[in-house]
Amino acid sequence: MNHEIDMHKISELINLSINQLNDQGGGNYLIGTSPEDDLFGGNSPLDSLGLVSFLVILEQNIQDTFEKSITIADEKALSFKNSPFKKIGTLADYISTLLK
Repeated sequence: MNHEIDMHKISELINLSINQLNDQGGGNYLIGTSPEDDLFGGNSPLDSLGLVSFLVILEQNIQDTFEKSITIADEKALSFKNSPFKKIGTLADYISTLLK
């Protein structure tokens, strides 16, 4: 698989997961799907519990699609100076590195 297909598929899975969380949240979250949209912090409606719920959904979608189990919120991710959870785009980049 080349990098472009990976990033496109990752972006699709992030958007799918956001839509699933938005549906489950009963209108409480309504996160955007643009790479520049805040995922956590900033203008994001997600609290810590919402972020965890989103990551669980996303990890399951990644496993279903790529047949690879990853843990997105691990010690490595939490120790970065610039959080991979800040924006949709930074999360996509981080997931790409986890899948390699």
